[in-house]
Amino acid sequence: MHITLKATGNKAGMISHLLAKNPYNTYDRTEKGARVRMVYTVFTEEEAEIVIQASPDSIDLVKNSPDSYDITQYINDREFVTSSLFCTYIRGALGTALNGKPKEDYAAWVTHPFALELSFGPVASDLPDAVVEGLFAPLGYQVTIERGKADYSFQLKNRSTVRYVTLSGHQTVQYALRQLLLLIPVLDNYKHYYISKEEFDKLKRYGEGWLQEHPMRELIIRRTLHFTNLIEQFEQSDSAATQTEKHAVQEQNHNHEQDQQQDQSLEEGKQQPVMRLNELRYQAIMDVIRKLPRRQKIVDFGSGEGKLSARMARIKGIEEIWAVEPSAYAQVRAVERFAKLERHADAIRPTPMMGSLFYYDEQLRGKDVMILCEVIEHVDEHRLNRVMDTIVTEYQPGVLIVTTPNREYNEVYRMDQQELRHGDHRFEWSRSEFRERCEQWIEEAPYSLALEGVGEEVEGFGQPTQMAVFTRRKEPKNS
Repeated sequence: MHITLKATGNKAGMISHLLAKNPYNTYDRTEKGARVRMVYTVFTEEEAEIVIQASPDSIDLVKNSPDSYDITQYINDREFVTSSLFCTYIRGALGTALNGKPKEDYAAWVTHPFALELSFGPVASDLPDAVVEGLFAPLGYQVTIERGKADYSFQLKNRSTVRYVTLSGHQTVQYALRQLLLLIPVLDNYKHYYISKEEFDKLKRYGEGWLQEHPMRELIIRRTLHFTNLIEQFEQSDSAATQTEKHAVQEQNHNHEQDQQQDQSLEEGKQQPVMRLNELRYQAIMDVIRKLPRRQKIVDFGSGEGKLSARMARIKGIEEIWAVEPSAYAQVRAVERFAKLERHADAIRPTPMMGSLFYYDEQLRGKDVMILCEVIEHVDEHRLNRVMDTIVTEYQPGVLIVTTPNREYNEVYRMDQQELRHGDHRFEWSRSEFRERCEQWIEEAPYSLALEGVGEEVEGFGQPTQMAVFTRRKEPKNS
């Protein structure tokens, strides 16, 4: 992973003072476990080129992570691609240039626009070339995008997402580096650390003087902060420059109403905790189960770490819960969670079971309830019909409960139309698409269908999660 910064023209060599790096010495340091090197490949008064390279230890990248048990975690592109990880490594080495604080004799050159050429890569981005160009062109750069060539090709994709980007234009060294360190993670759309309000400061500091008027400002903010609540908080903190007075008044009135409601709740001695969407799904599923006349035997397919199974373990009338999960690591976590249920006298202990939707297991046939909570979107669409056919014709549960994301709601999260909520999702359906598929699955099976949403409803977009409840009808006896 590297960035090359090249300046040409009169006094181009001054960039060495702005970077605070002697052109006749090699900068070689260890930053956050990665080896960072900076070397001038060309240095004259009329031309200066410096290469900034970072080489992390691929083992250190993984060994302390919760998924380090899985060997596939060691096979990744993090040590090769120019990403947020790379930006973190080199930020310390570029502190003088980013802060615009060279030695006093050279302070006047901080605001001097040089004829610069910046090249970086490889960068893996899900953005099309036109959008990549649209991120940099408004900043005054001519953008060149190249892809690596190979003697072989894969037919899975027509074009590689990995690209090398070259930017040419007149810019100050400080602005150029700030723009790169903010926009490279936007391209990569990957953050290796927890995203918090500290990102606000980075957006304001590195975006000062150019982000406010950028035509893709919303995209940059969304892919930097990722989470709707953080985006909204940032927009509110920046509202003086970006929102009209009318909107500010509306926001103030809305907050006033919320304050009044909160005060009223406090007077009544009530609390209004905000429930996470995952918890709302669990509650919706359990509400369905509590109303069922038969709920003795439950199958939780794709049970993960056993969070839903553990909650159902205390529902009155349930006698057994099969927590079926293909991941051994998740099963270990589930076993630990189930062991804690022993302290509750009213709880049963779920049975962890290694299994998959792709392999039929006679033990799971004919149960009262089968649950697929946020599971089907992780299955390739062309395989899903076969899976559902096995469930309704072979397993034949009394009730089948399926939840999956509502794609229409992604717009509320300020996501692109083609963007999925999770990297492992193979698809996400609109409400009409989900209804159509559900009806198709039971065309020749004796099930009735009921659909509902889970989570906060927004007019025109529905609710973030959609839930289908299939109830098996009693087949008439042969006369």
